[in-house]
Amino acid sequence: MSYRRRLLLLILLDSIIVAFAIFLAAWIAYPNSEAEGMHVLILTSVSLLVFHHIFAFIYKLYNKVWSYASVGELLAIIKAVTFSIIAAGIVQFIVNDFTLFRRALIVTWLLHIVLIGGSRFMWRIVRDHYIVNDEGKKRTLIVGAGSAGSMIARQFHYNHDESELLPVAFVDDDPSKQKMEVYGIPVLGKIDDIARIVENHNIEHVVIAIPSLKNGELQRIVDLCNQTKAKVQMIPKLEDLMSGKITVSNLRNVDVEDVLGRKPVELDINKIAEYVTGNTVMVTGAGGSIGSEICRQLMKFSPGKILLVGHGEYSIYNIDMELREKYGHTDIEILPVIADVQDRQRIFDLVEEHRPYIMYHAAAHKHVPLMEYNPHEAVKNNVLGTRNVAEAADTFGVNTFVLVSTDKAVNPTNVMGATKRVAEMIVQSLAQKSETKFVAVRFGNVLGSRGSVIPLFKKQIERGGPVTVTHPEMTRYFMTIPEASRLVIQAGTLARGGEIFVLDMGEPVKIVDLARNLIKLSGYTEEEIPIEFSGIRPGEKMYEELLNENEIHPEAVYEKIYIGKTVDVDRFAVEKFINSFKELDAVELKNEIMEIVFEERRMAVSN
Repeated sequence: MSYRRRLLLLILLDSIIVAFAIFLAAWIAYPNSEAEGMHVLILTSVSLLVFHHIFAFIYKLYNKVWSYASVGELLAIIKAVTFSIIAAGIVQFIVNDFTLFRRALIVTWLLHIVLIGGSRFMWRIVRDHYIVNDEGKKRTLIVGAGSAGSMIARQFHYNHDESELLPVAFVDDDPSKQKMEVYGIPVLGKIDDIARIVENHNIEHVVIAIPSLKNGELQRIVDLCNQTKAKVQMIPKLEDLMSGKITVSNLRNVDVEDVLGRKPVELDINKIAEYVTGNTVMVTGAGGSIGSEICRQLMKFSPGKILLVGHGEYSIYNIDMELREKYGHTDIEILPVIADVQDRQRIFDLVEEHRPYIMYHAAAHKHVPLMEYNPHEAVKNNVLGTRNVAEAADTFGVNTFVLVSTDKAVNPTNVMGATKRVAEMIVQSLAQKSETKFVAVRFGNVLGSRGSVIPLFKKQIERGGPVTVTHPEMTRYFMTIPEASRLVIQAGTLARGGEIFVLDMGEPVKIVDLARNLIKLSGYTEEEIPIEFSGIRPGEKMYEELLNENEIHPEAVYEKIYIGKTVDVDRFAVEKFINSFKELDAVELKNEIMEIVFEERRMAVSN
């Protein structure tokens, strides 16, 4: 029906109700009265008719989609009817020698509410019970009958034709909600009852609608859902929910990051702002996973200038465009720089020209098997590159230099880990004689970073499998990219010089469990997407470490941040290796760099 025809129909319907309601009300209120007040009733009827349409347009009663009517629409009807009755009563009072037919007006008010409201809500009743077609909809269980779950149920209800999901039940651990209904949808049990309810009610889809869940609680819910064949999704982030962006189409799959991610480290905002705001900051590897997130986090503290330094043209272009789009209206100077950390003169020229106050060195080769095949490139980028950037910082008086390191630098068994440990040694050596505060930040694997296992698993699942895992007992520590980046930034504020900061990363995760979770969260079973074990690759450890036994300080220096004990560094051995590594073949290079880190560890233990 067109808007014009619909408008005329509603106006005609309301006019009939309003025009005759006062006479029906007078008959109900004064059943034995004579007709001498008929002229007053006629005048009241005309007044009501005029005032009703005025207030109907004010409260937009003719512009609402009544097939989706709810409490808000009912309140609009009550307001329009109430004000029209009051206005007509004033007219009646003046015309009828300051006398009111109070009972008639009260009954008229009730009749208007019932008849006008009923005529509108009948549209919704007809739609819900006779027009809406539930065929082909996926029977859905909503976890959480709180405000978020109610919003989801309402969205499903209002967007019935657009959504493929049909909510049939809630589960909630709140005892007061048991056996209650929300939007006509029953609460059938608690979270522990998910598997039973899914089976008994033929549930095909589960929506987790509890935005305040801690990660351990989310893992529990996902584990319960994984006992069923239902697909699992969850609501958007809490900030999107609070901002009103949530719709049915915003539902997203549960990611491994949601299950494994932990409560992020709370930043010391004042301390970071104190040394970032208004200053020049340089980030190497700014186009990478960690480097780009460091840049995003730093922009929140309004540095005066930020240098986005990287070797990859496209990655630097991407982060530059992203930051300009979000912060282009501010006074922050964003400078994209294409430069290779191996180019010593280029790095020195950059630091001399811009004189950064803080430098974050995130540029590195990090892929373990690739570096086993290309050890000279690992040394050139991770060792020489670090020395170039660090010595430039020392030469031109940078206040703080933060090296992004890795758990693979602990007792390294591969070239990549060994080069990162030598990079730490270079930074620690400089810290002993420099005015610049040199520190390293060590953490485990980063969820979703380029070259990490999760993107690989996702690609294998998209191809139909199999998902390849190196060994059933292989474990790793994991953290999210934002969490890792916050740690790097916070470390700069804690730096005194020479420290290695480490995040308390919780318990290590079995890679095979990660693969199983990802398969299930993608909507498949292990029968559909099998897991195959390919064997440990060159240079890989079965278990990762964050600090070896001689490096551990028992107390955290900040929430979830620990500091490693400094050890004496044989900088002459490092310099000798740097000067001679190009003359070594691959096997000799590996032996030589492993000897450096082994000797350092042996000396530390003997001390």
